[in-house]
Amino acid sequence: MAAQAPAIEVPTDAELLQAQADLWRHTLYYLTSMGLRCAVKLGIPTAMHKLGGVTSLPDLAAALSIPASKHPFLARLMRALVTSGVFAAGGSDDSGAELFRLNPLSRVLVDDVVADEHHSQTSFVLAGTSPHYMEAALGMADWFKKDVAGPVPSVFEDVHSASLFDESSAALDPELDALVTEDCCGGDGKTARAIAKAHPHVKCTVLDLPKVIEKTPSDCVVNYVAGDLFHTVPKAQAVMLKLVLHHWSDDDCVKILTQCKNAIPSRQEGGKVIVIDIVVEPSLGPVMFEAQTLMDLLMLVFTRGCQRSENDWRDLFMKAGFTDYKIIKKLGARGVIEVYK
Repeated sequence: MAAQAPAIEVPTDAELLQAQADLWRHTLYYLTSMGLRCAVKLGIPTAMHKLGGVTSLPDLAAALSIPASKHPFLARLMRALVTSGVFAAGGSDDSGAELFRLNPLSRVLVDDVVADEHHSQTSFVLAGTSPHYMEAALGMADWFKKDVAGPVPSVFEDVHSASLFDESSAALDPELDALVTEDCCGGDGKTARAIAKAHPHVKCTVLDLPKVIEKTPSDCVVNYVAGDLFHTVPKAQAVMLKLVLHHWSDDDCVKILTQCKNAIPSRQEGGKVIVIDIVVEPSLGPVMFEAQTLMDLLMLVFTRGCQRSENDWRDLFMKAGFTDYKIIKKLGARGVIEVYK
């Protein structure tokens, strides 16, 4: 006789109505992402910036050359984006039209503006909402059911038969290539140039794959070296890994960290590896912790890496042969970690 399924607790009417609303929200969150993508593709944050950071819907529509037939739909898009926190709203102009405002989130989506070395994050939005990202994420359930021997490929690799960092991935979608070359590997040297600007006496070298370095214009501020973290790291007083290790498995991270350890002098001589990466920590609060867990799912789908807690980081450092580490600063979801031989 087949076993009977356990009885399910029947929710109250109020609980059922709330559950239904929550289910709608979770199921349709992708529309928030698509609305954000639409705003970036239309250039709404940049247009608002050029209008002084505050604008009415008619003025925004005119700046974007949106036809009059679509104005009511633009109003609905803006309402959804205000509700999700992408933009702010409040007040009205002389004609009584509602005013929309840039807020801290939408300000980092303004193109062609650099404020204190903070660059636009539109490449992250466009890559994270690109069709090939979406297609990979849709393959999670099938991926979980497949048993594999040896290193476990990412969901992205399983779906597209290429890793996120392969040449063939760049051919899939230019938006993916923009994120990988600009934000993940740092081959353009933004961080190194910022350090050199603040500390002119510091000699900065950027190491990245030849395909990235060859696209980067050379200058006298930063020295660019083509190479591979897995094989060699140029000798230096300090080596910085900014948003690098979360892309790689634990075994690969140990290999990279070992090369970095070999490149620096002892702690007594001032040697250190500086890791800037997410440190998963629930105590940061529900919003920040949710962002960290979503970034971990991002790594699960698109790379063989993960986001790590402090204990996870400690284990990697010790396996790579380091003797000590210190989290010297927290930057929101990220931490700045100094690691010593």
